[in-house]
Amino acid sequence: MTGESRIPCAPGLPPGTGASPLTDKPQLRRTLKDRRRAIDPATKRVWDDRIGARVLAWWHADPGAVLGVYWPLAGEPDLRPAYAELAEAGVRLALPVVLARDAALGFAEWVPGEPTVADSLGVAVPAELRLVARPDALLVPCLGFDARGYRLGYGGGFYDRTLAAPPRPRTLGVAYACQQAQFAIGEHDIALDRIVTEL
Repeated sequence: MTGESRIPCAPGLPPGTGASPLTDKPQLRRTLKDRRRAIDPATKRVWDDRIGARVLAWWHADPGAVLGVYWPLAGEPDLRPAYAELAEAGVRLALPVVLARDAALGFAEWVPGEPTVADSLGVAVPAELRLVARPDALLVPCLGFDARGYRLGYGGGFYDRTLAAPPRPRTLGVAYACQQAQFAIGEHDIALDRIVTEL
């Protein structure tokens, strides 16, 4: 469910133009953030609903014990209505928690509606931390992604370190189609199992 958006998010090099991969990742991150900010709020709500429906279908096709979700930051797809539906169906959800700067993520059980607080990086975490084992499936927000399933994040490497240790959880990357781009892959980058977009 990846591909070029029918509604351009912002001017810039469209995905799949055959251009060589971009090595200036800081500039690419700025470009991708601009694309995401340019999405009209009404359009974004429609796209978020579509992505949420695809997340639900993905989970119901192969459910697990615990699903790692994310709190939407800086214009990321907001899937909280889908999280509420999953929780109502009895799915245990967990939010990522930064335990240390150069470590894998931890996860804390979270029920939609429970209070959250901002951590030192400004990310929402449950106000009452109930740490759990790493979930067997993760929703992974993508600032950018490519056709091979590699993800461009914000540069902290937290998800790559989380996925590097076995057993590896199932992964579903979440992004808007206009976030597809070409970029150089580092030795520690790990491809996601699948990327879901609004298309």
